[in-house]
Amino acid sequence: MKHLNRMKAGSNAVRWLTKWGWILLYIALMAGAVLFISFGNKEPIEDNSPEKITLTFRHFWMKEHDRPLLAIFEEVVQEYQKEHPNVKVNFEGLDQTIHREQKLKSEMVTGTPPDMFVLFGGAEIEPYARSNRLMDLTGFVQDNGLGNQFSDLHLWTFDRHIYGLPIEGNAEPLYYNKTLFQKLGIKPPETVSELDEAIRQLKEAGITPFALGNEDRWPAGIFAHYLMDRYAGPDLIQKLVTGKDGAAFVNKAYLEAFSHLEKWIGEGAFSAGSNDTSPENAVRMFSSGEAAMYLNGNWDINLFTGETAPEGFENEVGVIPFPSLTKGTEPSIAGGYTIGIGLSASLTGGKREAALELMKAFYTKEIQTRIVYEGLRIPSMRIDFDPEKTGPVFAQVMEIMAKDRQSFVPYDNLLSPEVKKTFLSVIEEMIDGGLGAGDALQQLQSASEQYWNLIQSSAVQ
Repeated sequence: MKHLNRMKAGSNAVRWLTKWGWILLYIALMAGAVLFISFGNKEPIEDNSPEKITLTFRHFWMKEHDRPLLAIFEEVVQEYQKEHPNVKVNFEGLDQTIHREQKLKSEMVTGTPPDMFVLFGGAEIEPYARSNRLMDLTGFVQDNGLGNQFSDLHLWTFDRHIYGLPIEGNAEPLYYNKTLFQKLGIKPPETVSELDEAIRQLKEAGITPFALGNEDRWPAGIFAHYLMDRYAGPDLIQKLVTGKDGAAFVNKAYLEAFSHLEKWIGEGAFSAGSNDTSPENAVRMFSSGEAAMYLNGNWDINLFTGETAPEGFENEVGVIPFPSLTKGTEPSIAGGYTIGIGLSASLTGGKREAALELMKAFYTKEIQTRIVYEGLRIPSMRIDFDPEKTGPVFAQVMEIMAKDRQSFVPYDNLLSPEVKKTFLSVIEEMIDGGLGAGDALQQLQSASEQYWNLIQSSAVQ
């Protein structure tokens, strides 16, 4: 009997341990951990993993000529994310006009822009800087030893503070088909009158003088600002954008410039349907021999060797500055360091640090060298490169730029956004033949007066 009772007691003990033993063990382990921490003067274990961060980056590298540049920056972002696994970069593209003229403007009003974005320096970003919507990068430039690394920062500097950094430079030369010119006995024009004669000869030969793709409105503005510069010089536009000396768009020099443009339009100097043609299709007209000249930025050079260009076409392209008004005058060239990257002023804490780290990855000599050789873009930073390794067209552009030639900022980057909108609109109407030179200048003058009246009334308030 005693033996049976001992067996029952043992069985009960086993069941009790099975049921409650793991709890006692857990309590003992926790008590031991507390004692270990207390006597070892150690803090409880914390999660020190970096915070998860998402950055939004908007670009407008959407065109065919932008593909090499886009590929470079996509690689930079991918590499950055590997090195910073806690950071996710939403790298998104948007049409340039929609981004600049619509979306970013409204986002700046509401204070909700992307964290990082591509934009144009100069007049376009001045209101953003003055309203504290752009991050001040002055300290970033100084801390990273970039102060003397850039070729020119004046379009990104307001009140001695830097509000963005140029990613590339640009130039707007005149490209011409050497084969067609030689066949017709046309010399590369050095003056506007010689250009007039070349247009006449090309028309007689059944060749379109200028391939123009004005779908985005600004390409036709290049013709306008060159003629305005040639007839009036560089000082007048500076007075107009600063409101000095009562300068007006309605003046003799600008009337001559716009009348000359109107004359070319009437003569059929531009490809048909220019306002509905993309720059890519205009390049195809040029590379196919349908048109003899093409006026646009160096960013289109890679299209001269693209899949749609005839083999070896780049060797047929000559590059010259837009002709001067009088013989012997050194012609200036439109260009500058206008395209860059800005950051939202609302970035703080970890997001701000992550964005600045990504900026450091963008602005290196290695990336700038790739921009030259792969993208055929003018670097914004002072780097050494061999133009002979970039192909014959880019080499000619750099040769023009190396001659210590005077340059001026394209007018659509100088004019206030409100006046620029009218500038591009009236040129578009002129290209369609629906607006004369005098009326176009009157509309520009009205837009300018409205802008300065608004500025003055805002200053009084």
